[in-house]
Amino acid sequence: MSLTLSEARARAALVTDVAYDIDLDVTDRDTFKSTTTVRFTCLADGTSTFLELFDATEVEVTGADAWEHRDHRIHLTGLAAGAHEITVSGRLPYVTNGDGMHTFTDPADGETYVSAYLGMDMAHHVFACFDQPDIKAPLAVTAIAPESWIVIGNGVGTRDAGDWTFATTPPISPYLFVLCAGPWHSVTWEYAGLPFGWHARRSLAPLLDRDAEVLRRITEACFDHYTATFAPAYAFDSYDQVLVPEHNWGALETPGAVTFRDEMLFRGEPTPMQRVARASVIAHEMAHMWFGDLVTFAWWEDSWLNESFADYMGFHVALHAVGEPDAWTSVALRRKTTGYRADARRSTHPIAEDAESMVDVDTAFGNFDQITYAKGSATLRQLVTWLGEETFVAGANAYLSAHAFGNATLSDFLTALDDVSDRDVRTWAERWLRTTGFDTLRVTRRGDVPVLQRDGSRPHRLTVAAYDDDGRLVGSRLVDLADEPVELAEYAGRAVLPNSGDETFAQLDLDEQTWAFLRSHLSSIQDPLARAVAWWGAVSSTRAGTLPVDDLLGLVARHLSVERHPMVFEGALSLTSDLVVTPLLTPEALAGAEEVVAAACTLALAGPLEPALAVAAARGLAHTTSDSALLREWLASGRVEGFELDRDLRWLVVRRLVALGADPTIIDAELADDPTASGQLGARAVRAAIPTAEAKAAAWVEMYDGEPSNRVFTATAAGFWTAGQADLVAPYLARYAAETPAVAERRGQAYSLVVGNAFPFLPLATADLQGLRDALAARLEAGVTTVLARTWNDRLDDLDVALRLRG
Repeated sequence: MSLTLSEARARAALVTDVAYDIDLDVTDRDTFKSTTTVRFTCLADGTSTFLELFDATEVEVTGADAWEHRDHRIHLTGLAAGAHEITVSGRLPYVTNGDGMHTFTDPADGETYVSAYLGMDMAHHVFACFDQPDIKAPLAVTAIAPESWIVIGNGVGTRDAGDWTFATTPPISPYLFVLCAGPWHSVTWEYAGLPFGWHARRSLAPLLDRDAEVLRRITEACFDHYTATFAPAYAFDSYDQVLVPEHNWGALETPGAVTFRDEMLFRGEPTPMQRVARASVIAHEMAHMWFGDLVTFAWWEDSWLNESFADYMGFHVALHAVGEPDAWTSVALRRKTTGYRADARRSTHPIAEDAESMVDVDTAFGNFDQITYAKGSATLRQLVTWLGEETFVAGANAYLSAHAFGNATLSDFLTALDDVSDRDVRTWAERWLRTTGFDTLRVTRRGDVPVLQRDGSRPHRLTVAAYDDDGRLVGSRLVDLADEPVELAEYAGRAVLPNSGDETFAQLDLDEQTWAFLRSHLSSIQDPLARAVAWWGAVSSTRAGTLPVDDLLGLVARHLSVERHPMVFEGALSLTSDLVVTPLLTPEALAGAEEVVAAACTLALAGPLEPALAVAAARGLAHTTSDSALLREWLASGRVEGFELDRDLRWLVVRRLVALGADPTIIDAELADDPTASGQLGARAVRAAIPTAEAKAAAWVEMYDGEPSNRVFTATAAGFWTAGQADLVAPYLARYAAETPAVAERRGQAYSLVVGNAFPFLPLATADLQGLRDALAARLEAGVTTVLARTWNDRLDDLDVALRLRG
């Protein structure tokens, strides 16, 4: 049962002065023991409320005169006004779906790890609590674990054999609880008077030791930046970072002990996109120590106050503190593009919603999307450009100082900005935060003078760049664009690129002169960020139907093949492949498009190389080449163009070979050399990609008739829906629509997102594409879980893009 807004408001009005003593025993492998003593004050006499506790057995409650355990809640009735102390104990199951106390056994060494993955309303999957963000409380935690294990929690921990005691936290929301237990390999140090640490599974020790210096440098740079920028001091007693297996989220901002997907320990040379992503996620989660943990939203409609801020700060700090010069270029090519696509769907919503729109937590779960993250981050970047960074930071500090250890709303944030700025912040917020959709920046001509105009309603401050006929920059200027068009007389006769600095969130509609310039000179534009903006303009125009697919592939052939900037190459390749070639083309057009992409990657590998560009080009070629002999040579030599194939790239090569018809026994040979968790997932994806009906049937059974973990399901589905296998998977399209809802219902909130995103994105015949759309629409009409409904409605919009382009 998902907590509703009305229930949360009623409980917050009744309960105050809450504190938790939590004792967990994770020594048993089937279930864990959870005992919680809850102290609180009831503000009215003769009333009722409830604690949540999910899927518990052997439940015992002391200290309550009248209670009942049903529907995953401990109902307390007849409460007197005043102080109460209630103890709830029970046994709870471990999970493999990432919602609760997740268990994982490492195939590399047989070691087991258990970690509390919470977020949203998942705290009551681990301990009894008032599971809502505006009932903050200090947590005093003890834990019993096997003596050989290390246990990491929100506070500094001390141990006596297998018994652990953690320092009591300041008041935090229940979803911010964390506990990670297992035989972790750790790198620890002291900095700024606090204990710091990075932790990973024991089998990943070589990777953690390899990256420890880089991870420490990033951590300290972020910490220095935030403690120098934000007025409130860091509020917690330690800062551990734990790389955990099978995390549903990219990371969780649990104070004092942040958890990350352990895929952040790269098994080979990271691409520029991966490197920036890791730095920005580390910075993002640390920003949450202030925006989210110190000051928390009151209800989920203001989740953007956490996520938009952390997302913006993540990339800002990656650039200015960590020293990643291409941070904003990565945003233009990947992060921000997800915001544009989300804003074009039926599920779009204001960045700052009305509370009443978030009727319950499952509905709010859907808003942890790329409107809240990518568009919200881009909007804050525009706000900083519009206000000035000094004013923005002053307002942020006023907000954080006023609401430290409490909860806050959009109104509170705007009040803080109003107090430090003479600009009309509230009108800006109404236009940017309270409306949906994106404006379009249109270039027209009056004679040969470019004119910039806005289709929409928001004010924009952005850079416009102008170029000569040889592709050289001849000038740029900062423009304020609102209701009135802006003439760019000084750029008469020139091609112009609006938003070349990517300061604002708006689509581009370029004039034919500028498009002609880009067809000839895109790769010669000097600024990589401007090239990134141009590439997204081309891809988004293709998806909108205003730029033919052949024209986009022409840009790939002419300009991607000579692109020497690793970030731009990787991002443009990904945009073309993931947003056009795979989801939009017909099966008949796939081979030709893959030939163009493969040729561009081949030419890139033949040119002057740095390792980051070589890795991106090799991955692109491994996805698209039909040259089995080349791929076999790569595997045999273990090298490509002077660099070593890492394990993940080897699995891409094996998967492509098998999809092209190679003997599947190469899977077992590769797995024998890579028996790790990542290797197991790689093998599952390849087995699901074997181009036979028998292999597809076996993979389907594994996904839908068993209880695979979140990662196993995702890996198997990725291989199952392999591009180029439309005829083989066609019989499963209707089954996907028919059978997925039961899995979502059985496996829960986050798993609903897993199965919804494990979608048949591959070139399909038009009839199959339409049939899939009709099957999804019919199943949605019949009813599915809230989270799956949101995900599938987004997929309907994606299918409509493909169908529209086919006429």
